[in-house]
Amino acid sequence: MSVNQQAHTGPPYGQPQPGYQGYQQPAYGGQSLPGVPQSQYGAYNGPMPGYQQPVPPQGYFPSLGFPSKGSPVSLNSDTSSLAPNFIGSLRAPPTSGAPPPASGASHPSGHLAYSQFEHGDVQNGIPASAAPMQRPPASQPFLPGSAPTPVSQISTFQQYGPPPASVQQLRNHMAGMTIGSTAASAPPPAGLGYGVGPSSYPPTTGAPRPPAMPGPPLPGQTVAGPPPSSQPNHVSSPPPPSSMAGLHPGPPMSGLHGPPPPTHPPQPGYQMQQNGSFGQMRGPQPNYGGAYPGAPNYGSPPGPPPPPKRLDPDSIPSPQLNELPPQQKPRHRIDPDAIPSPIQVIEDDRNNRGSEPFVTGVRGQVPPLVTTNFLVKDQGNASPRYIRCTSYNIPCTSDMAKQSQVPLAAVIKPLATLPPEETLPYLVDHGESGPVRCNRCKAYMCPFMQFIEGGRRFQCCFCSCVTEVPPHYFQHLDHTGKRVDFYDRPELSLGSYEFLATVDYCKNNKFPSPPAFIFMIDVSYNAVKSGLVRLICEELKSLLDYLPREGNMEESAIRVGFVTYNKVLHFYNVKSSLAQPQMMVVSDVADMFVPLLDGFLVNVNESRTVIASLLDQIPEMFADTRETETVFAPVIQAGLEALKAAECAGKLFIFHTSLPIAEAPGKLKNRDDRKLINTDKEKTLFQPQTSFYNNLAKDCVAQGCCVDLFLFPNQYLDVATLGVVPYQTGGSIYKYAYFQLETDQYRFLNDLRRDVQKEVGFDAVMRVRTSTGIRATDFFGAFYMSNTTDVEMAGLDCDKTITVEFKHDDKLSEDSGALLQCALLYTSCAGQRRLRIHNLSLNCCTQLADLYRNCETDTLINYLAKYAYRGVLSSPVKTVRDALINQCAQILACYRKNCASPSSAGQLILPECMKLLPVYLNCVLKSDVLQPGPEVTTDDRAYIRQLVTSMDVAETNVFFYPRLLPLTKADVDSDSLPAAIRNSEERLSKGDIYLLENGLNVFVWVGVSVQQGLIQNLFGVSSFSQISNALSTLPVMENPFSKKVRSIVDMIQGQRSRYMKLIIVKQEDKLEMLFKHFLVEDKSLSGGASYVDFLCHMHKEIRQLLS
Repeated sequence: MSVNQQAHTGPPYGQPQPGYQGYQQPAYGGQSLPGVPQSQYGAYNGPMPGYQQPVPPQGYFPSLGFPSKGSPVSLNSDTSSLAPNFIGSLRAPPTSGAPPPASGASHPSGHLAYSQFEHGDVQNGIPASAAPMQRPPASQPFLPGSAPTPVSQISTFQQYGPPPASVQQLRNHMAGMTIGSTAASAPPPAGLGYGVGPSSYPPTTGAPRPPAMPGPPLPGQTVAGPPPSSQPNHVSSPPPPSSMAGLHPGPPMSGLHGPPPPTHPPQPGYQMQQNGSFGQMRGPQPNYGGAYPGAPNYGSPPGPPPPPKRLDPDSIPSPQLNELPPQQKPRHRIDPDAIPSPIQVIEDDRNNRGSEPFVTGVRGQVPPLVTTNFLVKDQGNASPRYIRCTSYNIPCTSDMAKQSQVPLAAVIKPLATLPPEETLPYLVDHGESGPVRCNRCKAYMCPFMQFIEGGRRFQCCFCSCVTEVPPHYFQHLDHTGKRVDFYDRPELSLGSYEFLATVDYCKNNKFPSPPAFIFMIDVSYNAVKSGLVRLICEELKSLLDYLPREGNMEESAIRVGFVTYNKVLHFYNVKSSLAQPQMMVVSDVADMFVPLLDGFLVNVNESRTVIASLLDQIPEMFADTRETETVFAPVIQAGLEALKAAECAGKLFIFHTSLPIAEAPGKLKNRDDRKLINTDKEKTLFQPQTSFYNNLAKDCVAQGCCVDLFLFPNQYLDVATLGVVPYQTGGSIYKYAYFQLETDQYRFLNDLRRDVQKEVGFDAVMRVRTSTGIRATDFFGAFYMSNTTDVEMAGLDCDKTITVEFKHDDKLSEDSGALLQCALLYTSCAGQRRLRIHNLSLNCCTQLADLYRNCETDTLINYLAKYAYRGVLSSPVKTVRDALINQCAQILACYRKNCASPSSAGQLILPECMKLLPVYLNCVLKSDVLQPGPEVTTDDRAYIRQLVTSMDVAETNVFFYPRLLPLTKADVDSDSLPAAIRNSEERLSKGDIYLLENGLNVFVWVGVSVQQGLIQNLFGVSSFSQISNALSTLPVMENPFSKKVRSIVDMIQGQRSRYMKLIIVKQEDKLEMLFKHFLVEDKSLSGGASYVDFLCHMHKEIRQLLS
């Protein structure tokens, strides 16, 4: 939770309302444990032959690593009242004629919306705000590069089609990408600040730069003295001293309150800053050093402040061909600090929107970014924790939607976990009559329904049909037409709530039994010898006490059963009346049945001693096994039959080690073939090798049998096929390649604990209704669909998302906007049938500018990645990649053509809220599924493909653009994380230690020149060479630095849904290859473009579309 957040003042229902009976507070199964995250790719076996160590880009001086905001970018704004170089505050509309506010977005006053809501001057439902919160119209030109380029630069564009035909063409292309609208009339001075060429030009940043050295840069020194109020986002950081004491604190996780707008001229020696990512003159980003100050003199006082930079096209140096030494010719260079920075956008959003609660009372509000810590107050629209949209202002017509190419989609996480300060959805019980619904479209009662005729009837907000209000539900209206019990009923005043379902909503018209968990353990040779079987049995003894339970129940209602298997299956009778467990073997795997009913599924407390005895015996029983072959499909069939016999839903936890090659239904063969990569047949690697598992999945969904699969492969085991049943039943897959007890057990046990304990709904069906004009047409996620509207899941847990795409089927109107209602019918872990409802209202627009001002790039990337990852099942990977690039180029070209003010074609102009689209899109294109490196296995790719398909927006954000934190900059006395830095090797200093996380792995990278004291404090060894790569957790050392780093790792682990694998990487070590794969702004070894190159490529694509 953010330190700066305001105390929660409680929505209209902080407590149950007095005088209103009929709904209890729901509570959810078990305590939600601080997240226990996730499984990772396979083990990495060192660099492959033929790998080259990447060399620092030539012609560029590596020690510029920490951003010094050189070469600012001019922008052409859409608003006449703004100076041409003003970028615009991050999300709010700029005040015409006034200086831009220093702290960014002007908050929508939550209180304003609230009072407007309270005093009854609104009709029923949520007011469409007169001035909905919008992002600024300022468009932003980014100009990557401005000078003729060396001939040999052609190679940079290899992967994107034919190179320009001649030097002249290439020069024209690069010269076209000007800064501002000024074309570079004279070639800029060569070599400025690059350590090459003549040194007669004064350096732009005020400190002399040393000659180029290989090795990453060292942290720089910045401005001395406290930052003045004209620098709201600048936290100056002194160079790290030699001892740990007094390290500079990073800004807290949520936003700092920015000072008021500057009204005085900037003080001499400071760079004036604006709140966009670039601006006229930009100071260093928070907690980065500035430009490289000279020798690494750690103890010296900060140097003199650099002079302000000129906004002038010549400030982006681009060395001339004839002035470069021969080895430096192949590379042009655009200043990476002059292009949009994800870190800066995230930081600005935190500062601008982290301190105020996000009040959902206004239609079409864009929420804060997923990376911002904020509190939500539900006042009629679902929290962004449940639903996020690609755009909150959607085109009124399908033609406009086609023209913009912006996909209209919602990422829905129906059972999302809320932070403790927010209220869980209320449970409403309408008795035997059940929830009130529209007669025609069957939408559920919600805040947007309009009561008429004195409250006797209501008009549906989705289909406009008029329905009688049932007598028991009747209530009078006040003078504004709102029911007088408006605030007493969650379904009339909140965006999210639950209804208790009646028997009509249950299978076979009878209430469900509580669900069951069946643990199915592979006891083949590999599983036993690795220690896995013993580990699972030991863990289950204690874990069974933590099964999910409803609210205040004494014990969980979930029953448990146990099966072990290799080529045959062993069922166990653990009835409480037995002195010892009994084992029954089924060897006829072709016709699977359950040999016992009574005593297979039992209550944990009643059968505790028998279960404990069984779990002690299993490892001993199979200790000397020689059986190496396994079956797989019959295991799922056995679990399914057991649940059918018990007439309940449930979950199978299957622990499996190898490709099922034993003679049985669902038998598989090894079809791994790397030669298919980059051919038309590559798609077969992602498809199941037999349809048997699709049919089995269908049967499982019908019974409410969800499968969670824990895989421990030492070689190929065909995740694409084994994953079909978990995927289609709404289950999860966890993968621990080359499982080793000492290094992997902690991660596996954390994943298992969280998986068993987390909130889950069984036998779930979800339907998304929309108001007239749009409809849900496409769905992505882990589920099964037997018709075109209902998403069916045997199980749905609190981490799973379903992504829904909408298309127009009629015109929309700006006045009424568009509505979504997501209804999820499910069985709780106590066997209660419930309906969870989430409502969201969006604005509609007739101007493209309004669409582009209200988009959310993180959600857009989540949708595009899922769309592409599904595409690889049916199309060659290259086709999928090209389609992605083309769609994004069309989105940006449409903006440029219709919304940006006229300017030279040489400018790349991006919408303010989509300025990170190119960098994030490049990360998706370079991901292992779409562009695998030689070390990525087929199973890894299938695993990642399935994982991403049900990720939420926060997970895809960090998965595609990992978080990189300088640990040596952490303040040991504060709770906050150090400020993140950009994902590029040139940002790393060999005197520092960094942490990189992507939701699956946590890397700790140690520079070769890190001080001995720090190594001793963190690893407990005396020198760099003694640090062990084999550590799976950091050693517990009693010193402030060790405690701080471990607390950072724990905090990050707690934010992720899976326990991440810790990998220690020493600079220049073989594992560094794997680490560099995640530095996504750099060129990748598998051929992916660097951010700078991709931005140039996107610019070229956009220009082609416009011409």
